[in-house]
Amino acid sequence: MPKMSIDLPRHVLGGRTMGTEWSVTLDAGLSGRDLVSLENDLQSAVDAVDRQMSTWNAASDLMRLNAAPCHEWLPQPPELIQVLADGLAISAATGGAFEMNLGDAVRAWGFVSDAISVDAIRAATRAPRLPANALLDLDIAGGLVRKRGPITLDLSGIAKGYGVDRLIRVLHLHGIAHGLCAIDGELRALGPQASGAAWRVSVDTPDDAARATHSLLNLTDGALATSGDYRHFVTVKGKRLSHTIDPKRGAPCIDAPASVTVLAARCVQADALATALMVMGAQEGLKFARAHSLNALFLLRDAGELVSLCSGSFAAP
Repeated sequence: MPKMSIDLPRHVLGGRTMGTEWSVTLDAGLSGRDLVSLENDLQSAVDAVDRQMSTWNAASDLMRLNAAPCHEWLPQPPELIQVLADGLAISAATGGAFEMNLGDAVRAWGFVSDAISVDAIRAATRAPRLPANALLDLDIAGGLVRKRGPITLDLSGIAKGYGVDRLIRVLHLHGIAHGLCAIDGELRALGPQASGAAWRVSVDTPDDAARATHSLLNLTDGALATSGDYRHFVTVKGKRLSHTIDPKRGAPCIDAPASVTVLAARCVQADALATALMVMGAQEGLKFARAHSLNALFLLRDAGELVSLCSGSFAAP
């Protein structure tokens, strides 16, 4: 039976968040006033995520949690607690490849507002590093978090994905049935387009200059996230190092894929899993993805050529 095509106006909304931009494309019969209300609610949703989880803002809930005393139950926003819970679960599932206790290393390498610091890099790489799973207790029902020891949480590998999920939630609350939400390389679709066709989304070729399209995907009621070395990186002795930190070393990943793209039900999952697979590397990451039925696309640079490795739906003919 053919899909029913609905003729609805196309709207594109957007704004700034988390040092980058958010965008929402939707098909809906909305008036001017309704569009303004929707855009305001979308901006408020990502502003809340930024306000709670930013490492750039010393007054964010995350940074205040990092600085707070240990061994005390501390009230936290439910959204922050949910992201911490998701992060701990994904860390456990990936054997620690996804890790949130990396704020000192991220800052030392200049990936926040600070300049690269050799002394801070030495401290980050030499100090024993306990995982967040060993340092955090969550009381989700009570809205409380307890630190068992000093920790410098960084949510850059999961917060944007969560922000996309919050945009989707706003569309739901406004009764929107057809939308595509994005923050940087993280996207999630709500239903198909009004025409019944899937949303067409692109995976970039990991080239920081051209940003050409490597492949196009059909997305309906699902999320996609890409982690790579071509948006945020440092160059050391002529070698490009990704902003993705290896928890075992407290330093940028070495010989990581150029990019990893993951499809999942929620964007918070896709975002964190893409980060974890970057840390694992192409061979171990592909093995993990296949063992856990993940839909993943690895792009690798090999002697000037781009090589792809796939699992799940990416490997389908």
